[in-house]
Amino acid sequence: MTRVALVTSSFAPYIGGVETHVREVARELAGRGHDIEVWSVARDGVPGERVDSDIVVRDLPAPLPARDTRAVLRFAQTFAAARRTWSLAIANFGPEILHVQCFGPNGAYGTAFARSRGLPLVVSSHGETIADDDDVFGSSAIAQHALRRALRDAAAVTGCSPVVLDDLRGRFGLAAGRGEVVPNGVEPSIAAEPPAGLPSVYFAGAGRLEHIKGFDLLVRAFAAAGLGPDVELVLGGDGRLAPSLRSLIDELGLSSRVRLLGRLSPPAVAGLLEGALAVVVPSRFEAFGIAVLEAWRARRPLVAADRGGIPGLVRDGVDGLLVDPEDETGFARVLERIARDGSLRERIAREGALNVERFRWADVAARYEAIYDRIAGGFG
Repeated sequence: MTRVALVTSSFAPYIGGVETHVREVARELAGRGHDIEVWSVARDGVPGERVDSDIVVRDLPAPLPARDTRAVLRFAQTFAAARRTWSLAIANFGPEILHVQCFGPNGAYGTAFARSRGLPLVVSSHGETIADDDDVFGSSAIAQHALRRALRDAAAVTGCSPVVLDDLRGRFGLAAGRGEVVPNGVEPSIAAEPPAGLPSVYFAGAGRLEHIKGFDLLVRAFAAAGLGPDVELVLGGDGRLAPSLRSLIDELGLSSRVRLLGRLSPPAVAGLLEGALAVVVPSRFEAFGIAVLEAWRARRPLVAADRGGIPGLVRDGVDGLLVDPEDETGFARVLERIARDGSLRERIAREGALNVERFRWADVAARYEAIYDRIAGGFG
């Protein structure tokens, strides 16, 4: 079996796609007999060690240089301590593979230590280069250089969808023919806990309330749709868009028909989706589309944006309806159509539910395990 450090940009208690991916993959790999630790970026710069689901989690500081004079001085003061912390983690755990999940400062440090210690490096991209509201990789020369170096050094590179790998090849130097798709996963079933006070008939959406997720586009399409006053829209999640989204809801006179529930636990998200007329994923861009898998698991009809990795998942008219989220009129018509056509809802929900078994976490972990087996023989 292999000793692997999953070097992630973020981990619990923070909530998001990469946090879920790393936690579930760590559990599955450990269950297969591999020795696994999670190394996550210490956001406050303070190193620490804890246990999550029997997996050791090390929070490691990962400061990066900047051009601002004060920032440069601060980096000089913190880098030596960070390097010692990473060196100690390597000495204590003795990883055979460093596996970077979602490239950020974690990736820069993981690459440097893999090179200096002669360890094989695996880089898994989750769309951070193209689905980031802050566009770090479009504005930071340091981030670009670090990623290019990692892709050159890596023994293996994965992306959560073909779209992600295409971006790594087109902008960051991943060689043609390199890279393989390892998708995201979903638990096939979950004990749902519906939030209190849900309406009788509603469209549902869940995710980070950020510009790229497109929930403002959904609210506008909902307002434009000719739906009865008994049909509501319920959104779960929190983020920077929340205040402006509330203002938009008031502006459109929808305060009695659109509800923002805030951050929800996974069981509450499942409960929200399971009771919905349909689940809507209105993203301006999705590298993969975990929310698609959650809709299918909930056995509810899906309406999803025709952007990024979603068209590679969803067969339009078969297991979901694809829309241009920025075409307000067209989007509204699709909402009207699925609200009025019960047979369409039933058919799409049924077909979608059949897909869930293709995205089990056990299968995701098995793909990583095959990569580890393939590269481990070349190092040692």
